[in-house]
Amino acid sequence: AGYLKEAFEVCKKENVLFVADEIQTGLGRTGKVFACDWDNVTPDMYILGKALGGGVFPISCVAANRDILGVFEPGSHGSTFGGNPLACAVSIAALEVLEEEKLTERSLQLGEKLVGQLKEIDNPMITEVRGKGLFIGIELNEPARPYCEQLKAAGLLCKETHENVIRIAPPLVISEEDLEWAFQKIKAVLS
Repeated sequence: AGYLKEAFEVCKKENVLFVADEIQTGLGRTGKVFACDWDNVTPDMYILGKALGGGVFPISCVAANRDILGVFEPGSHGSTFGGNPLACAVSIAALEVLEEEKLTERSLQLGEKLVGQLKEIDNPMITEVRGKGLFIGIELNEPARPYCEQLKAAGLLCKETHENVIRIAPPLVISEEDLEWAFQKIKAVLS
């Protein structure tokens, strides 16, 4: 079992709630509905955001079953913007689009294609290309920021993480043509 599965098993053994922070990875980003699905882990609680608002409206949520969230009595916890009707309507629409347009499956397919293309870039500074769905990292043996800046100048926004990784996380609705355009920009900068 991987790290996540082992951490989950330790939590179960010690009677500790297992909370999955799926703000960035949840709702199709990794080619599964939740990233923890890759390890067959069903957490006690999910923390969701980003994709929940469909890129239109900021919303986040904590999701769990009644046994867990039922410990809160009405009025015992407050939130300034909790239950915002507009945010909730946007969230419902975003989830419908995610399902109707099969964006999770699409993320998996497009991600596999892009990772395969990226692995073919011949540059010894690239130490690893990894990813699940459209959540991809290109690890370098030097700082990634200068390359992210070159990509930005070329019209492609990427974020460096851990100093030496270029993170690629395009919208799940990206067209194949736009993804190919992005790959060509990355290839030009890293070749």
